[in-house]
Amino acid sequence: MELALDVQHIAKSYGKKQAVKDVSFQIHQGEIFGLMGMNGAGKTTILRMLATLLRPDSGDAFIAGNSIVQTPEKVRACITYLPDEAGAYRTMTGKNYLQFIAGLYFKDEKQQKECFSLGEEICGLGDALQQKINTYSRGMTRKLVLARTVMPRPKLAILDEPTSGLDVLNSLDIRKIIRQCAEQYGTAFLLSSHHMQEVATTAHKAAIMKDGVFLAEGSPQELLQQYQAETLEEVFEKVVRNS
Repeated sequence: MELALDVQHIAKSYGKKQAVKDVSFQIHQGEIFGLMGMNGAGKTTILRMLATLLRPDSGDAFIAGNSIVQTPEKVRACITYLPDEAGAYRTMTGKNYLQFIAGLYFKDEKQQKECFSLGEEICGLGDALQQKINTYSRGMTRKLVLARTVMPRPKLAILDEPTSGLDVLNSLDIRKIIRQCAEQYGTAFLLSSHHMQEVATTAHKAAIMKDGVFLAEGSPQELLQQYQAETLEEVFEKVVRNS
């Protein structure tokens, strides 16, 4: 399976605080990797480095073979990034917004139409795409911006707390969309989450972070077995409290 992301010993400090310390991991094509940790663990710093918004102090990462340090412009061409509080242009209709995004990624009209059609399918908003985004619920907006993130068919989609603030049904819909896109389009996903159940039911691999380092890594099933736990919440508690 093709390697989508290869992180090699990246580190980042803010003044005297070392936010990320010598972190390495890999994600393959069509694989979903979940980062778990408390606030300040270093999750978002890792996402921002991989999105080329921050430059690592040391180490490197390669996305589809492109270095985030040496060739960040090539990295940006093969990733998408969805921040925690990402929004959309509220005075646009959902349809116009997806068409606008498709136009940013592709100059060819046929490719734009294909990109838009994929976004339309992924978000599943149907007739609501004819309405202005300022009439959307939080769940509808989140589905729209997730579609925006996936419809260009990136090698790696980076998602920061993709279901933050959503109710149970909308959270389930978002997780389903992520799994389907990984399976159908081969998109690799790196997501951060405070919701252990989200990682358990969505991710193929996961890591638990504290103070900028990985304390545990493996598939959800491997972590449950290793720590003799019934839920990832139990694993998380054992790992973090005993570190």
